[in-house]
Formats: sequence, C-alpha cells, structure tokens
Amino acid sequence: MKKVLIVDDAAFMRLNLKNIIEEMGFKIIAEAENGIEAVDKYKEHNPDLVTMDITMPEMDGISATKKITSLDDNAKVLVCSAMGQQSLVIDAIEAGAKDFIVKPFERNRIKQAMHKIFK
Repeated sequence: MKKVLIVDDAAFMRLNLKNIIEEMGFKIIAEAENGIEAVDKYKEHNPDLVTMDITMPEMDGISATKKITSLDDNAKVLVCSAMGQQSLVIDAIEAGAKDFIVKPFERNRIKQAMHKIFK
C-alpha cells in the first residue's frame, strides 16, 4: 500500500484530499501545515507521495519541494494549489514536482495525476 504525506495549511483541504486519496486505496501516514513540517515529516516517514500546497506560512511549497527532492532523488511530489498561474506551475515542476493540480480539485483529476505518477 502506497503511503502519502499531505501538506496544506488549510485543515479542510487536508481532510478533502485525505478522503479522496484513501478512497483510492492509499494510506495517509502524516499531515503537515507548512513546508518546514513537510520536510521533517518526509524525513521521518519516507512516504511514496507528497501532496504539496504552494502558499503556506514559514516555508512555501516550492521551497519545500526543492528541499525534499534534494534529500531524495526519487521523491514524488504532487503540487496542489489554488494558484494555477503558469509561472508557479513551471517553478513547481523545476523544483521536482511530478504533476500539478489546481484547487478546487476534482476527484478524477487527482486519480489521473496519481496514476500518472505511479505507472
């Protein structure tokens, strides 16, 4: 069973993602509210996938993605953000993200992204 770390500063977004991802048969092993927590929890739990918000306090998702992918070449990060601006999508992919989902997300788009990442 694939293990997932959910990173978002909004509790309702984490809950929403958790419900969708668990329905797909993945296990949520940890949650984080900011990039610093995300990096710490990545080191602690070594998840198969990280869902990463971009706009968060203390450390944003792009910086956290860079840090995680520098720790682990095989890290799989799926960026989820309300801000679908082209430049942020490019920044996220350059930072090492495997895919990008714009909030509010549709269940099918999440499934599609996760299948693409794990195929």
